[in-house]
Amino acid sequence: MSRSPSSVDLMIAPARLPRRGLLALGLLGLAPFALRPAHALGEGEAAQGLRAALERGAGVAVDTLGRDGGYLNNPLVRIALPEGLQQAAQLMRTLGQGARVDALETAMNRAAEQAVPQAKSLLVGAVKSMSVKDALQVLQGGETAATEFFRERTRTPMGEKFLPIVTAATQKVSLAQKYNAIAGQAQKLGLIGEQQASIERYVTERALDGVYTMIAEEEKKIRQDPIGTGSRILKAVFGALR
Repeated sequence: MSRSPSSVDLMIAPARLPRRGLLALGLLGLAPFALRPAHALGEGEAAQGLRAALERGAGVAVDTLGRDGGYLNNPLVRIALPEGLQQAAQLMRTLGQGARVDALETAMNRAAEQAVPQAKSLLVGAVKSMSVKDALQVLQGGETAATEFFRERTRTPMGEKFLPIVTAATQKVSLAQKYNAIAGQAQKLGLIGEQQASIERYVTERALDGVYTMIAEEEKKIRQDPIGTGSRILKAVFGALR
């Protein structure tokens, strides 16, 4: 008895795909998979397709952040002074030193922008090391399962790469030393945490948070956007493995 084509098969049949959909597949490295029914794919092939999509998404996130204004002009990831130092910053503004506060915040964000390109090789390495089991867990996970995979595998080594770059950038700003002096006192009073007491470590941590925030945004697009990233194709191709 012949099998009727399922909705999954129809979604990935090349004759039915819009040209934009085929282009998206090509960008994601998934075109070979789109030419075959979902039920014909093996787990290894599905993992290969997911790796291609995640590598592209991570690259987009890093490229977005690692440019002028990548942090400073993005409200999702912009690095502000810690909440415990906002009162001191406001006092400085009242005393006519607002420009110095702005310069410090700009320097913090510029430091993050200079450091973030170091993330790409680590993220790509994490993708390439992803096992078939890892890939299937990501596919079956929540909307940011891949982001959490990246976070677990890369946050510590990425922080080690970011810190010296952030340190070199922030040392060029005279107010950075005063930040550390004020923050050290604020920590003793319990107003801020240990990581916030050093401008270098604070900026590094916020820069890392920004990387994973943007990777999560890209992951959501891959999972949800029907055409722009080929996400429906991903769901169709890999759905048979769930």
